[in-house]
Amino acid sequence: VQLQASGGGLVQAGGSLRLSCAASGLTFTSYAMGWSRQAPGKEREFVGAIRWNGDFTYYADSVKGRFTISRDNAKNTVYLQMNSLKPDDTAVYYCAAGSNVETIRAPIIDYWGQGTQVTVSS
Repeated sequence: VQLQASGGGLVQAGGSLRLSCAASGLTFTSYAMGWSRQAPGKEREFVGAIRWNGDFTYYADSVKGRFTISRDNAKNTVYLQMNSLKPDDTAVYYCAAGSNVETIRAPIIDYWGQGTQVTVSS
């Protein structure tokens, strides 16, 4: 199983980025997908997750209204659209696969992807 995240980079505060995570080696529609992040010196924290069919999403309060998760099951890819970025959003972002949205939030993760760095300058 491989979860390949991409799309990170350096952006100014108030800007936007779109992360992608391409999955292979698993039955994509059998999994909820999510994103977590880890800032330097901090624990990894849940960002958001999406149900296998895309009809339900859940977000951490810190990103609600600014971040949107979506998925394209035909492409085995999950996305994280990040708008109105803040310096506090600076972190390594990881995609994850789990049984459902609640387990990803827990977190009880079946598979982690490698991270992609997001840096927001003030």
